[in-house]
Amino acid sequence: MPYIQIATKLIIAVIALWTMTKIMGKKEISQLTAFDFISSLMLSELVGNTVYQQDAHIPQLLFALVIWTLLSIGIEKLAAAIPWLSKQASGNPELLIKQGMLDEKAMKRNNLNIDQLQTLLREQGVFSIAEVAYGIFESNGNLSVIRRPETENGQLSDEPVPMPAVIISKGKIDRQALRGIGKDESWMVEELRKKGVDRPEDVLYAEWSDKHGMHVQMRRDPHVSFSSPVG
Repeated sequence: MPYIQIATKLIIAVIALWTMTKIMGKKEISQLTAFDFISSLMLSELVGNTVYQQDAHIPQLLFALVIWTLLSIGIEKLAAAIPWLSKQASGNPELLIKQGMLDEKAMKRNNLNIDQLQTLLREQGVFSIAEVAYGIFESNGNLSVIRRPETENGQLSDEPVPMPAVIISKGKIDRQALRGIGKDESWMVEELRKKGVDRPEDVLYAEWSDKHGMHVQMRRDPHVSFSSPVG
């Protein structure tokens, strides 16, 4: 009898987990954040304990899975609505390499040494730190790399490589990103007004690049976008 009960619980747990995965959306293992990893560990402990405890019945298993799903979905929705909470839960990408130079303080904050960094670079097909214009340590533990261009004689160019910065996301202004590109909020508002946008809240997404200028996509009509050249 206990074996039948365990098998029944396992079948129900597998079906329930598959259903929850469909509801919560697909996500690759490489895209999991620290919060996702902790949540997965808690779920495995929850299911494991419930399945093998004879005094834990099927309704209790289903109740626990439903509560866990609702909590996970609620936290994800809340994090999507509040950028600050999302950054606290998932972490912030951090610039480790800029124009071939390491940021030692940023590496210490992320508990990375040079050997680990070189391993991440090799996974991106880069074997020399000097080749890197920007190396960004993502919140999921991956390293994103923008290479430095080469001159006609094959030497690495000393010309700075521009990196786009997201300055508005879902109507929210990223003041830290603005400071990073040497701009302020009044400049951004003026640039938007030149294109007939009165409020940053009406913008779904806006990014700035020293090479291409500002690119803006509106919220009400996602098919409406425009670019403001550097000037």
